[in-house]
Amino acid sequence: MSVGGGVRVIRPGLHSTVQDLGRPDLQAFGVPVAGALDPEALRLGNALVGNAPDEAALEILHAGPVLEITAPALRVALAAWDGEMTIEGADPCVVPAWRSVTLARGTRLSVTASRGAVCAYLAVGGGFAIAPLAGSRATFVRGGIGGWHGRTLIAGDELPVRGTEPPTGPERRLALPPLPASGALRLVPGPQDDHFTAEAMATLQDAEYVVTGAADRMGLRLEGPALGHRDGHDIVSDGTACGALQVPGDGRPVLLLVDRQTTGGYPKIATVCTADLPRAGRLRPGDRVRFTLIDIAAAQAARRAQERALAATVAGIVPVAAGEIDVAALDRVDLTFGVAE
Repeated sequence: MSVGGGVRVIRPGLHSTVQDLGRPDLQAFGVPVAGALDPEALRLGNALVGNAPDEAALEILHAGPVLEITAPALRVALAAWDGEMTIEGADPCVVPAWRSVTLARGTRLSVTASRGAVCAYLAVGGGFAIAPLAGSRATFVRGGIGGWHGRTLIAGDELPVRGTEPPTGPERRLALPPLPASGALRLVPGPQDDHFTAEAMATLQDAEYVVTGAADRMGLRLEGPALGHRDGHDIVSDGTACGALQVPGDGRPVLLLVDRQTTGGYPKIATVCTADLPRAGRLRPGDRVRFTLIDIAAAQAARRAQERALAATVAGIVPVAAGEIDVAALDRVDLTFGVAE
């Protein structure tokens, strides 16, 4: 555990938790995986501050927090599709997403969460000095386990960090900030596609669905044309996967996400391919979504292409040049290590 300070929560935002890539090994015991809704953004944020890809960060949903640095110096980066950080002070300075900045003790920052996605990630250099549970620091709020006391952050929390020494080297940014992908989410049929009518399979590809207000880290209820079952909607409970489209008796699909139950008794018509899971995790109430069916070979090829693209993005991280951030403004709010020379 760190004794050098960390990050104090002034205002917690709507739903801020500590998340990493989750704990998949406990599903056989009924423990959900949890972890980041958008693992792609988490990995990029960690790369910007020099962390391992699976290091825990703050996942910020909808509205962002106000935080104060209590470590001597801390490098942070916001991974958000169009969010930003405001360094507070007499003359506030805005730092965009997808670049790092090093902040001195006493500095306050306000995070504007992504306006184009439900989630954003604040990575801190060295990661949080929080004991892992079953190999993960991911928070599962419904079960009250993992992360910071198994819950969302509240005002007054102070999360210790491991990276309390002034970081070396220049600040870093993505050479080309990523653009959120568009188009239909790709689905692999099954595992119970044989429980649905041929019309249901056609509807799934032709119709547009809307994410309803019944949306959280467990899953998204979708409003749109009903998907008809062949012989009822009950099955013997079996395992669920992140991205599965579970269809209860009303025929409206539910897109299961990272906090899903580990088993379910409704048939699952199809499953979002792994490469598109980050896009699914970004969906907000009111977003419109379409689907297209692909086979397993295409899903595997998409996953390989995703990993190549992510590796290329990380390899393309560049130093922040002097003048790219308002150095004078940063100095006025006591940022002592912030910009490359």
